[in-house]
Amino acid sequence: MAAIAEMPLVSEPAPTKKGRSRRALKQKTPSSSEANIVAGTVPQPSPVAPPSENCPTKENHESLSSQLSPQKKSKRGAPKASKQQPELSFEKELLEMQEKLEKLTLEKQQTEELLKVKEEALKQNEEEKEKLHVELKKLQKVKEFKPTMTLPMLQALKDNDQEKKGKKKADPATKRPSPPYALWCKDQWNEVKKANPEADFKEISTLLGAKWKTLSTEEKKPYEERYQEEKEAYLKIVGIEKREHEAMKLLEEEQKQKTAMELLEQYMQFKQEAEKENKKTNKKEKDPLKPKQPLTAFFLYSNERRATLLAENKNVLEVAKVLGEEWKNMTEKQRAPYEKIANKNKEQYLLEIELYKQRKEEEAANLKKEEEELMKLQKQEALQLLKKKEKAENIIKKTKEKRQKKKEEKDVDPNKPKKPASSFLLFSKEARKTLSEERPGINNSTLNALISVKWKELSEEEKQVWNEKAAKAMEAYKKEVEEYNKKLVAENQKN
Repeated sequence: MAAIAEMPLVSEPAPTKKGRSRRALKQKTPSSSEANIVAGTVPQPSPVAPPSENCPTKENHESLSSQLSPQKKSKRGAPKASKQQPELSFEKELLEMQEKLEKLTLEKQQTEELLKVKEEALKQNEEEKEKLHVELKKLQKVKEFKPTMTLPMLQALKDNDQEKKGKKKADPATKRPSPPYALWCKDQWNEVKKANPEADFKEISTLLGAKWKTLSTEEKKPYEERYQEEKEAYLKIVGIEKREHEAMKLLEEEQKQKTAMELLEQYMQFKQEAEKENKKTNKKEKDPLKPKQPLTAFFLYSNERRATLLAENKNVLEVAKVLGEEWKNMTEKQRAPYEKIANKNKEQYLLEIELYKQRKEEEAANLKKEEEELMKLQKQEALQLLKKKEKAENIIKKTKEKRQKKKEEKDVDPNKPKKPASSFLLFSKEARKTLSEERPGINNSTLNALISVKWKELSEEEKQVWNEKAAKAMEAYKKEVEEYNKKLVAENQKN
């Protein structure tokens, strides 16, 4: 450390910047320490006097030694830790890599599933697009339905338009007749106004009302007769208008039916024409389950021979001509194997067609059965609905009848004697008075509950008092009823 402290430091002059031009670097003059290192000789430390206790150099030296000591210790213990660290780091890296691999596999599976779902959705969309394209083509071919007939302008439509614009002006003949009091008021208004010029409309009307009440029947009679005449005339006019209106409604309905029938006929003609056009353009869809017709002997021979003829670079038309000529020139023996195969195929085809027809017949029979069952179910449902409707109507009728009976019962003769109250009701009347005095502001429901409790708490002797009162009232009621019935009989006999 002393040698390092004593080493002379050569301070070279700093190069000045002159623009951006570069110059060749000068050779450094080696310092004494560098020269010694190159030579391989280390200079011996010169004897230096030990620093005093209070010297600042000593303090610097101690601080430097304390900073360097832990660095040396760490360098000594470093090789052991460096051996253990790579092993641990390698295991950690392995674990991390495995976790990453698992995550990647999961992500891959999820992406594959999503891709499958998207592919299925795309397929469905393509199928739907194709269907829509086919339907669009059909719609483009179909013509628009344009009716040739002209719809009649009915009176009802004109009336509706007038109502929308503004209400019709009422005719003076169709106005309702004013009652006899109103007719009398019209005559008397000016007289009352002259007598009371400062009176208001309300005051005049009250005066007229009081005066009308004082009038006798003979004075009122002319106004009543006038009202009756006006009423009869009004009813006649209204009756004629009603009849005319009903007749116009009937006419409108007939015209609507006629127009609807004509439109239907035109639409049916248009539909038939459109179906004919579609039949021309669209071929019947073939059943994929239906067995195909077998090939003839000539077609079997042509299928065998065609490949060789096409290999000779011949045209399709030329191949067909050659095959026809060859088949004509062939003998019966040469044709026999092809005809045998054709006959076998034909027999098999006939069997398959029979089976196919049987299946079709069975399917048709099953469909019929299903339709019949559906019809039965629908009929049952309809019957059930009918029954429910009839029940509802019967209930409504019964309720109406009950209401009418109640009304009839209510309209009873006021002179008829009423049934007397029972022993409990007689007791409750007195008990209610006492309880309401004892407990003012008590609720009605609680009051009734208390009365019933008190009635139950009564002994048989106490109840007997109330029963006797009720019995006396019942006897009196029976006598009154007998007298009332006798009076009714006498009145009926007089009438």
